[in-house]
Amino acid sequence: MAHANFNRLRVLSLESRRAKEIDKLIRTYGGQPTVVPAMREIGLDSNQHVFEFAETLLAGGIDVIIFMTGVGVRAMIDIISTRCDREQFLEALRRTTVIARGPKPGSALRELKIPIAITADEPSTWRELLTAVDQACGPSLAHLRVAIQEYGATNPELISELSRRALWLTRVPVYQWALPLDLEPLQETIGSILRGRFDVILFMTAVQVIHLFQVAEQMGVASQLAAALQHMVVLSIGPTTSEELVHYGIQPDFEPSRPKMGYLVNEAAQYAHKLLAQKPKGRTAAMAGASTGQSRFEQPGLIRRVAPSTPAMAGFRDGLTQMDFLHEISSRFAAADPLHLVLDRIVAFIASIIPCDSCFLYVLETGKEAGREVEKLVLRASKVPHADLVDHVNLEIGQGVIGWVARHRQPVALASRASEDPRFKAFRNIPEDVFEAMLCTPILCAGRVIGVINLQHRLSYHHTHEEVRLLSTLGFLIGAEIERARLETENAQLQTRLETRKVVDRAKNILQRDLALTEEEAYQRMQRESRQRRKSMREIADAILLSDDLRQSQYQDQQRSRTSAAS
Repeated sequence: MAHANFNRLRVLSLESRRAKEIDKLIRTYGGQPTVVPAMREIGLDSNQHVFEFAETLLAGGIDVIIFMTGVGVRAMIDIISTRCDREQFLEALRRTTVIARGPKPGSALRELKIPIAITADEPSTWRELLTAVDQACGPSLAHLRVAIQEYGATNPELISELSRRALWLTRVPVYQWALPLDLEPLQETIGSILRGRFDVILFMTAVQVIHLFQVAEQMGVASQLAAALQHMVVLSIGPTTSEELVHYGIQPDFEPSRPKMGYLVNEAAQYAHKLLAQKPKGRTAAMAGASTGQSRFEQPGLIRRVAPSTPAMAGFRDGLTQMDFLHEISSRFAAADPLHLVLDRIVAFIASIIPCDSCFLYVLETGKEAGREVEKLVLRASKVPHADLVDHVNLEIGQGVIGWVARHRQPVALASRASEDPRFKAFRNIPEDVFEAMLCTPILCAGRVIGVINLQHRLSYHHTHEEVRLLSTLGFLIGAEIERARLETENAQLQTRLETRKVVDRAKNILQRDLALTEEEAYQRMQRESRQRRKSMREIADAILLSDDLRQSQYQDQQRSRTSAAS
């Protein structure tokens, strides 16, 4: 076997949970690692599924349990322990046929002294798991009640096969995948990929692929990213991740001999140099074509009919049931995140299920103009980032197609010549505002309009009745979440202003006491310092409070020293 050494190749990993381990591994094999998390695990908005599963198990209502992940095993036990007796639950597990998808859930189960009937063979995809279930249960599966612990996603193919085989099946989700809260490192990483700053990229899960391209689509560089990856050595941990890469037009260079992180890094270090030498050099025709902004799904005359992947579709995109769809959108928007993050997530989700060239989200807000309160639709999120336009472009109710939708609370679908519609209003600063077709639907909450979703197409596009209904339904579903996020953002801003006022008042009192100033004079002194030093009033007040605390502390030390000397 060849000696494994990257010889200073620049290796990118998108790992989150085991970031330190993979960084150390890459360095051990002579690589220059860059580890940028592409995902995070978050809890579900409700653990009711887990509690109902525990009650059914304790009542003897489950015969077979399939555990998909080690993290899921531990998360399930932690959740159930908050309501049930832990040992009683573990004893119930030990009386049940337990199947593990791979070594990680197996290890977690053995720690809990839970017997495992069978473990799926590598690479532990849903196909190997289904074979393991058949081996463990045989024909009797048709008379058994089965539960499956899910890991951030639902696999419709596996669920369909198990439902067909078993007497009864229940899913037990315990956590879900989400993008990192701070997307800037991932955005900068995509920029570095486009500039050729990496030689090798390691994908440890399909969700990493999905999130990387999801952020790239938000940046408007998905096709450029796909072209840039053709110049790198692209390595996949296993079949499910490889399927996801192929979905985005990327053929991985190889999968490791075993789907393990150590094997992946070791074999990457052995073969990366040889593979890199076979890659095209410089700016190829593919890269030049990508610079036009057209992805493989956006060529003239072609319409993308298969939705791009989402974290709930990793490797099994096209079989989501209606309930899975509702779970996906509700879990995606139920996280208590800031308003802009919620809106960006909504735009990304909409653009992933309905083909479009641009997606804008306007929120209805009240402000003052000429001394009176007016309502305006403010652009708060966009599929393609527009830092100079988001939060600045606004429309009055009734103005343009978007304003018309807000006023009449009805969707508008224009298949062609949208700019010739009498309701149309153009924004010259928005590059995507040259288009043929558009679809607008209102966002509603408690019977009132709170915003508008606007989809646009460069070419003529006939929106089907199902697409119009789908976007309208999304408008109903996301309205309450937008309103909640907006109110929480306003509350946070009010809280910050209140805290700042308290700090400024304390600082004023110190200046009044020490400099014999009136309240007005103390406030003016702070304003003057704020302007001259180009610092906020809060920063000036904090500096005054810190100075006073240090002075008081020094005085107390002196007093203690004198007391000690006197005694």
